[in-house]
Amino acid sequence: MAQGGSRRIRYAVVGAGNLAQVAILPAFRQAQENSELVALFSSDAEKREVLGKRYGLRHCAGYDAFEQVLRDADIDAVYIALPNTQHRAFTERAARAGVHILCEKPMATSVADCEAMIRATDEHHVKLMIAYRLHFEEANLRAIELLRSGRLGAPLMMSALLTQQVRGGDIRTRVGVGGGALLDEGPYPINAARYLFGDEPTEVFCYSNEAQDGRFEAVDATAFALMRFSNGRIAQFGISHAASAVSSYRVVGEKGDLLVESAFGYETERKHILTVEGRREERVFSASDQFAPELLYFSTCVLEDVEPEPSGWEGLADVRVINALQSSAKSGLPVKLEPFPRRRRPSVDQLIVRPASRPPEPVNAPAPVQG
Repeated sequence: MAQGGSRRIRYAVVGAGNLAQVAILPAFRQAQENSELVALFSSDAEKREVLGKRYGLRHCAGYDAFEQVLRDADIDAVYIALPNTQHRAFTERAARAGVHILCEKPMATSVADCEAMIRATDEHHVKLMIAYRLHFEEANLRAIELLRSGRLGAPLMMSALLTQQVRGGDIRTRVGVGGGALLDEGPYPINAARYLFGDEPTEVFCYSNEAQDGRFEAVDATAFALMRFSNGRIAQFGISHAASAVSSYRVVGEKGDLLVESAFGYETERKHILTVEGRREERVFSASDQFAPELLYFSTCVLEDVEPEPSGWEGLADVRVINALQSSAKSGLPVKLEPFPRRRRPSVDQLIVRPASRPPEPVNAPAPVQG
């Protein structure tokens, strides 16, 4: 295992779906300062063969060889990019092997699973970070900075939309692997509201639609939610796997408002449209690699023995809200949330910029959206 004087953390990527292939695996080329791709796990033999050659990997294996490869390849950290229902099991397996974990969001499908993941990593003295790429992305960090500066006055409300047309058969349409709009897309507007307000919601309400069309297997295809925060602040968001693509949020304060367009994506440029006391300003942020910064940051945390900011507790903070929204959608009633203190929030100090790169052609891993 890498010690304090080592320059690179040795990673295994667990899962070779579309996101892993078009974004995570290529990101290692721009994170070579302290991160190295060493191994890949997939149940698909063709993926293992083609991707192993593409990235020059000696260690490509199925999931049954997980612990053995972690030992043989001297792995320091794993990046878990598996279906949501598998996050807990592989986090626990990695923790028992003494390996640090960077896990995709949502952290898990239940609060109980999140708590178990935190316990496992604490017990085995390994670090756990949830892959909130927007905690290192400039447009979102500048939005946080802007709100903290007071230019908008006290923030009063926030509204977000995140929608797409998901192709039939994608894992996001299936209940057995933790699909549905709330689990897949919900973390983005929930997390944004929490970091923009610097607060945790106290009550939530949600409508959802589980019978939109035949693509969806007992999961919410579309949801619309309200979240109440302290001091009278309200956030609302609409998410859907059955609607035209939109990705934006708007924060309205006493003196002005900020609209962030293409707010949650990783493939296109983003834009701020700021209006303060009738004066309008625009700022464009170029498309960038949002995955290399995650690797660079997490590797630094491991090498310097620092607790990551988007820790397991940050992942749990969103999942508890998602679970409450699921309960509200089922009952038709608002759900109150217990206090959940959070001392650490993302800040512009975490900004890491790497240029965008062309995604490679994926192997047996079609894009989630209808094309």
